[in-house]
Amino acid sequence: MFGAKEMMGSSLMFDKSTLLIPSSRFLYNSNNHYQYNHNLCFSPVFQKRRSLNSVKKVVKTSSSSSSSSVVVAAVSENLVRVVPEKPVKFKARAVVTVRRNNKEDFKETLVKHFDALTDKIGRNVVLELISTEINPRTKAPKKSNEAVLKDWSKKLNVRGERVTYTAEFLIDSRFGVPGAIAVINKHQREFFLESIVVEGLACGPVHFSCNSWVQSTKDHPGKRVFFSNMPYLPSETPDGLKELRLKELKDLRGDGKGERKHSDRIYDYAIYNDLGNPDKGIDLARPKLGGEAIPYPRRCRTGRLPTDTDINAEIRVEKPLPMYVPRDEAFEESKQDTFAAWRLKGVLHNLIPSLIASLSAENHDFKGFSAIDSLYKEGLVLNIGFKDEQKRLPKIVSKIRESSQGLLKYDTPRIISKDKFAWLRDDEFARQAIAGINPVNIERLEVFPPVSELDPTIYGPQESALKEEHIVGHLNGMSAEEALKDNKLFILDHHDVYLPFLDRINALDGRKAYGTRTLFFLTPLGTLKPIAIELSLPHTGHGSSSKRVLSPPVDATTNWLWQLAKAHVCSNDAGVHQLVNHWLRTHACLEPFILAAHRQMSAMHPIFKLLDPHMRYTLEINALARQSLINAGGVIESCFTPGEYCMEISAAAYQDHWRFDQEGLPADLIRRGIAIPDPTQPHGLKLLLEDYPYATDGLLIWHAIEKWVKTYVNHYYPDPSLIQNDSELLSWYAESINVGHADLRYASWWPQLSTADDLISILTTLIWLASAQHAALNFGQYPYGGYVPNRPPLMRRLIPEENDPEYASFVADPQRYFFSALPSMLQSTKFMAVVDTLSTHSPDEEYLGERSQPSTWSGDPEIVEAFFNFSAEINSIEKEIERRNADSSLRNRCGAGVLPYELLAPSSDSGVTCRGVPNSVSI
Repeated sequence: MFGAKEMMGSSLMFDKSTLLIPSSRFLYNSNNHYQYNHNLCFSPVFQKRRSLNSVKKVVKTSSSSSSSSVVVAAVSENLVRVVPEKPVKFKARAVVTVRRNNKEDFKETLVKHFDALTDKIGRNVVLELISTEINPRTKAPKKSNEAVLKDWSKKLNVRGERVTYTAEFLIDSRFGVPGAIAVINKHQREFFLESIVVEGLACGPVHFSCNSWVQSTKDHPGKRVFFSNMPYLPSETPDGLKELRLKELKDLRGDGKGERKHSDRIYDYAIYNDLGNPDKGIDLARPKLGGEAIPYPRRCRTGRLPTDTDINAEIRVEKPLPMYVPRDEAFEESKQDTFAAWRLKGVLHNLIPSLIASLSAENHDFKGFSAIDSLYKEGLVLNIGFKDEQKRLPKIVSKIRESSQGLLKYDTPRIISKDKFAWLRDDEFARQAIAGINPVNIERLEVFPPVSELDPTIYGPQESALKEEHIVGHLNGMSAEEALKDNKLFILDHHDVYLPFLDRINALDGRKAYGTRTLFFLTPLGTLKPIAIELSLPHTGHGSSSKRVLSPPVDATTNWLWQLAKAHVCSNDAGVHQLVNHWLRTHACLEPFILAAHRQMSAMHPIFKLLDPHMRYTLEINALARQSLINAGGVIESCFTPGEYCMEISAAAYQDHWRFDQEGLPADLIRRGIAIPDPTQPHGLKLLLEDYPYATDGLLIWHAIEKWVKTYVNHYYPDPSLIQNDSELLSWYAESINVGHADLRYASWWPQLSTADDLISILTTLIWLASAQHAALNFGQYPYGGYVPNRPPLMRRLIPEENDPEYASFVADPQRYFFSALPSMLQSTKFMAVVDTLSTHSPDEEYLGERSQPSTWSGDPEIVEAFFNFSAEINSIEKEIERRNADSSLRNRCGAGVLPYELLAPSSDSGVTCRGVPNSVSI
């Protein structure tokens, strides 16, 4: 008879009549080996799970045919029921990995030493294993003895980012499979628990991927519970974990009351009522976003008290005080350090010019292109004549200048690295519409002249001022009708976005804007060329023209007018890019899905496990944006033309144009008329603009994500009834819509969720938005926008007409007029510092196709294998993008002075690289 001691230290009997067939699930360890998971443990009852077909069955039978027993190897697919002869105790060991901070202030160091002392007298860290099984006598989950973490005080001074500790359990042989572990922190301060591995079990190691702050019981009484890496649908939850699963979700939801503490782990919703600061003055009051008046997605609730002057506005938390996000959503130390360095860099870039500006009567317009070049060659301080002003500035500024000269120098943006004057050319202006930092607004023109959708009774005639005579000379001999029919005309249309706000924008000091339309013609070479720009102002109703059309230049004067018109188009485009496509569509609209995921889906839910890497850091970066970027008087208002109306433009786009069902790449390309369905094409689409780098690279990534998600979803939901009966999944999706996007919850376009295909489509869209879409819109901001004349975020003057008083000064010195219309030096350097920060990859970035701690990411070998296939496909996509960027026939990504399109190349080093697709919206 096979000795059971080899399995768990006690004598066991095998009963052929009670044969069970469990799943062949594995654990994947850090040494790249599969290990059998806890379904092959000593539990007498096994959960019914799907098996991995590729696993070979190994069965050993007795040499005697008359034997009534079957001896089964430890790795058998046909495992028999295990019946203990006699319950015994055996030891198991937990290996606990704690991540330490590299930097500590005096208070933290003092508390750390105090914890080391008190750890010796019983105020320590205690672990308790919880079985997947119920004790038949108590009807409660089986629990191990409490085990103390060893050597905390001895390892006080151990150097290293990660420190491992051990604890020993004495477990009854009938304990079953460990499915959860409780952690009790009796120390004074929190610690970051990275992972726990329980060893010494017959099933092999059981992994607990924690990645969480464990609070002291003095702040949060009770036990923190972590589940093993085995995924379970709600209906499959082992009996011993059911109550824990429900309690954990209840705790994460909170009660919706009170102000959140920094140490809380509570996910809840609120409207955007914390952007303004009415207590500091009426000029800093802002309308609330979210609700019937101004629809908007919900953000994470902080529960702060209302302001003194407006009971409906939440009091602000200003830097350097932290904004609340659930504790585990905050940046880890390496990310914090990188972000702090960027913030210092931004402060240094702006401190001295701000002081200089305050001492000077002028706001320091750039005197010419050489003044901008000096920002990259000589540094900011030298450029603004620091030596002349040094005696009048505080001593601290002189010290900063002496110690930080390198920080005050800007890196050369990529747009001028290959060709200093590329940005001036029309072909580069057009190329950036499909391969720049906002490649998602170009549309195929379907009606000529284009028509507005705005109410004509409020905004005047809907017809465009564009006529055939404006464009016919630029269509290679075609008529407008022929070009339209042959899909040769494309448009960048920002008319309807800006026009409703222009009266208010143009009343602001130093802000001037049009609603622009730009027409492009598709050349035989596959490139676009701009053929007309329409500039619209609000309709006055007094017979004066509010629309103006400019065509490509024919002489020196029209050349400068054309350059000014292109600058206004770029300013419009920069605003739509930042406020709508970047902030709204990838940051703000994803936040409700993330909040609902934590509130409604357990950490052991397979869909939560799928989405988890794509939610990393998003709540924190969004909170920081509310604090410093999109707030009243913040960076966005300071640097972009719409000023204090920036977020209202974002909200108008949400109400009028945002649709979740059109946020996926194929649906978006079809909506914009850039593609038509064609099942004969590799991705089921035919691009009408064939050399469209964002679309062609994006489709590769979209379909790789879709394939991975399809494999994942079909594995866990082989039958539609499993989706229809999955209470957590349905609650997540319903809450994302009905609460997180409450103002649009009655829209008819929300996708249904009842089949695997529905779920695949929804998840693919979310992962696409969090990864590739955000990367395409974010990481080129400094490489393209860091050279402000290429893409001015703000315009200060309109384009003069011949009867305007300014026209004479424009003709006399067009370059000076051009720079007076662009942002000032202070506005430019502030903007440059910010987009430099936003374009930077941190050292701890996790890219598409990567997972931190892959050995504990999934307890399912079939899914681990599918993920490795996905990762391999992402690597092959990167090689294909490299090949395309070297193909001279693709003129929108290859040529003299042409930047390769790498924003969707998946991998990247840290820093500003103009490439790389992180898993999540993390900056």
